[in-house]
Amino acid sequence: MEINAAQVKELREVTGAGIMDCKQALQESGGDVEKAMRILREKGLAGAQKKAGRTVADGMVDAYIHINNRIGVLLEVNCETDFVARNETFRVMVHDIAMHIAAAKPLFVSPEDVPETVLAEEREINRNRALKEGKPEKVVDKIVEGRMKKFFEEVCLLEQPFVKDPDITVGQLVKQIIAAVGENVVVRRFVRFQVGEDIEE
Repeated sequence: MEINAAQVKELREVTGAGIMDCKQALQESGGDVEKAMRILREKGLAGAQKKAGRTVADGMVDAYIHINNRIGVLLEVNCETDFVARNETFRVMVHDIAMHIAAAKPLFVSPEDVPETVLAEEREINRNRALKEGKPEKVVDKIVEGRMKKFFEEVCLLEQPFVKDPDITVGQLVKQIIAAVGENVVVRRFVRFQVGEDIEE
């Protein structure tokens, strides 16, 4: 299929990918821009994996205060250089994640951050629940692992569906940014405040 320059230009403006990459993605998708975007995203994510081990000593702290002044978030996201830390794409992404934290109330950054005592208790609760439901012993472990995956999606930031685009997780959003800025990016820590939270009346 013949791909014209206007199609390549449109895809390039949306994705920021190179001319030849855009042309190849359009050829693979038969000229379908949406499919081509997905192809580029997948290729970008593959590239992001290679950068994931690199040192992140720069970055930024962002503050998000919800419109009613009752919820606030402080978030630290690290990158490799101050050049990327000042990059508008990076800064917008960090602010979007801070806003997501305000809305979605994660407790941890990733499953690796969940304390072992919390994991053990959650597994035991789900195991007992499955047994009480009359599930056969041989499938209980699989059920527990499935429910633990759901637990991580609820409490871990990187596993949660991104509030502005529920088709991707926050972790996938970070990988897209890695692909866009060409550096490793790591969500390091956050704290979420809500007026009156944990105060017994």
